[in-house]
Amino acid sequence: MINPSLLRRRLFLVRHGESEANLDKTVNARLPDTQISLSPHGFEQAYAAGQALASHLSPDRRIRIFTSPYLRARQTAQKLEEALTDHGFTYDKREAIEIREISFGLFDGIPDEDLHVTFPLEYAHYEKHKAFEGEFFAPMPLGESRCQVADRVKGIFGTILRDSSPTRPAPVRDFVIVSHGVTIRCFRMQWLHYPWEWYEHEPNPRNCSIQLIEGESGYGESQIFAGFVSRRSSTQERREDGTIG
Repeated sequence: MINPSLLRRRLFLVRHGESEANLDKTVNARLPDTQISLSPHGFEQAYAAGQALASHLSPDRRIRIFTSPYLRARQTAQKLEEALTDHGFTYDKREAIEIREISFGLFDGIPDEDLHVTFPLEYAHYEKHKAFEGEFFAPMPLGESRCQVADRVKGIFGTILRDSSPTRPAPVRDFVIVSHGVTIRCFRMQWLHYPWEWYEHEPNPRNCSIQLIEGESGYGESQIFAGFVSRRSSTQERREDGTIG
């Protein structure tokens, strides 16, 4: 008889480590958000998270890593892989554009105090949404709203459900999802069927924190690794938290 615990699907949601933008406020102005690297400390954080993750995995369960294509997420996934390999685990890995960071559009790299001058109409439109509905529905010009991220992150749900189906040969049972603060909150909101107001009140996960969603019903949620507090938040990180303007 098969052990029921071996059939239970588990989702490990990992936020990327500290980035270079946390140390140098000019990085966001010089580089697109897709190309921002981890800081040296961020690489260490990611390996530590991998060590914590390894303690919750089993060699009897098939493991798949999904990572955002953004550089800092790729680098975080690589350090997780190093730790898992050091512990003797095997896994496969795929990139998933559905779990990329929110697009800040024209606001990318622009200091908050300059937004109302550089983009007065766009900024006013954003602030109108904030004033009446909260930031969840507020779209950034040529970028996204949190609501749009919540819509597109569901694109990976079908893949997870298909690849973990017990009717498939060698189903994946443990999914490690390496992503970003906004995206992880949107993932949790949609997978667990929380209302959008939940998102407004839920803080961003810490760098390299690991949250676990367990069980076929999708309602068993816990934090297995607390992660690390940013030593200095970047402009984009503050915007992830919902502090534009």
